[in-house]
Amino acid sequence: MSQYFACIFVPDFPVEALLRAEPGLRSQSLAVLEGKAPLQTVFAVNENARRAGVDPGMSKLQIEPCAGLVLRARSLPQEAAAHAALLDCAQSFSPRVEVHGCDTIVLDLAGLEPLFGALPKIARALSRRASDLGLETNVAVAGNPDSAVLAARGFSGVTVIPEGKEAEQLGSLPVEVLLGNSTQESGQLLETFSRWGIRKLRDLAALPDVALSERLGQTGIHLQKLARGATSRTLVPVEPALIFEEVIELEYPLLLLEPLAFLLGRLLEQLCARLEARALATQELRLCLELENGWQTEDLSTNNGATGVLARPGQSRLFQRTLRLPVPLLDSRTFLKLLQLDLKAHPPGAPIVKIQLSAEPVRPRAAQNGLFLPPSPEPEKLELTLARIAGIVGEDKVGSLELLDTHRPGGFRMQRFAPEPISPQRHRDTEKNNSTFLFPVSSLSSSVSLCLCGDSSNDLVTALRIFRPPVDVVVTMQDGKPAFINCPQRKEIQGEILWAAGPWRSSGDWWEQEGWARDEWDIAVQEEAGIALYRLVRDRLGGRWILEGTYD
Repeated sequence: MSQYFACIFVPDFPVEALLRAEPGLRSQSLAVLEGKAPLQTVFAVNENARRAGVDPGMSKLQIEPCAGLVLRARSLPQEAAAHAALLDCAQSFSPRVEVHGCDTIVLDLAGLEPLFGALPKIARALSRRASDLGLETNVAVAGNPDSAVLAARGFSGVTVIPEGKEAEQLGSLPVEVLLGNSTQESGQLLETFSRWGIRKLRDLAALPDVALSERLGQTGIHLQKLARGATSRTLVPVEPALIFEEVIELEYPLLLLEPLAFLLGRLLEQLCARLEARALATQELRLCLELENGWQTEDLSTNNGATGVLARPGQSRLFQRTLRLPVPLLDSRTFLKLLQLDLKAHPPGAPIVKIQLSAEPVRPRAAQNGLFLPPSPEPEKLELTLARIAGIVGEDKVGSLELLDTHRPGGFRMQRFAPEPISPQRHRDTEKNNSTFLFPVSSLSSSVSLCLCGDSSNDLVTALRIFRPPVDVVVTMQDGKPAFINCPQRKEIQGEILWAAGPWRSSGDWWEQEGWARDEWDIAVQEEAGIALYRLVRDRLGGRWILEGTYD
């Protein structure tokens, strides 16, 4: 069985790297500049600019009279992101991939026909996948890697060269395709071929081998084999690190969050497309904004999974936010909404000149619904709902409770809400035990009976309803016991204390600043509506009286 190779080539790669961030410029004439002002020169141009007479190497002063020409500075971070996207495209089809420069990737097609179809179909699928990642490419398929590279650099669109037809189809290409690098040696070879009248690859392939070897040595023989499509070698595969990062360098500082959200949406779509090409998802998004003014960093970590660095005048110029998700997701709209809510709560505070967004790759969530399991909210909708609630009540008031390792009553903290998947066995065990939950304790004592009943045979109804936050009260003491209570916050809680049990004293953490010492009382108060039972607490360190809860 014949072995075939495919080559993905990106013409005008520096231009394409910029067009991934600004696809609206594809229909315009675009020139990429390199160097420092005012000595900037043209590094690369697209086809429209080339037709307008703009060529690489021209100075900025020479091209300024051109009407409708868009100028952009070269961006190495965006070129690195475009190269990573090109690798993702190739490795989503084949594990054997070779890098031929930042704009050229070669992959082995062995064993792909049963999966993706015939060779033309594979080539078209490669071209579509690259287009989905924001790159317009040439794709060529041939029986050896070098012929595929030459065909991709010389023919536009999709090209498939049958076995044994390499010399015939490559013959119409100019010799410049062989010497793509603009080095001094390649320039001398092109000048030599021009003096000999060699214009096409077929002219070079027709030269006598011995005479060519006498004049150009082994270099000439190798170039002739390339022109004939007669080389044979194995690929040198690469194993790039899984880094998913997208960057936009802005021409002008960005002031408002609305245009920032538009750019973030584009970056998230590109990141999700790259992750999908590798069959991956993400649980962590990192946003880094470079600000226009000098700033100093300050930690902004919160308990809802978002951490950040705030900008302050001084040293650094970065504003960083990190979103950690409870389950792996791959939805650019959900990510965008979460970032919008987070930036609304924590604005950068200065004009933005550069946007960098990266994702930590993980395996996608594998879930299968059961016939007898209760429906649960989709993780995407649940995460957005929690983010909206956090924006209203505060980030430190949303999450799940985590009990602290302490004897202090009510000792807990809020942690990130990350529900565990419910297995069928766990669901059956829960149904078996959910009829009655009892925490048995004696009534009106330091330990309070709490009953959540699902069975009518249970008549235990005493429960302590905790006030959040506790209610401050004024207490009048008599003979060492509370005698009268008055609550300025709740006028209905006022009256004589008919009965009091206590105090139950407890203390702890005396070696720390947050130490505690308290006296607890269970009291009965005569109110206008009748007799009410409360839990009364006195902070012995601060002298504060509070109502911790009421007995229902």
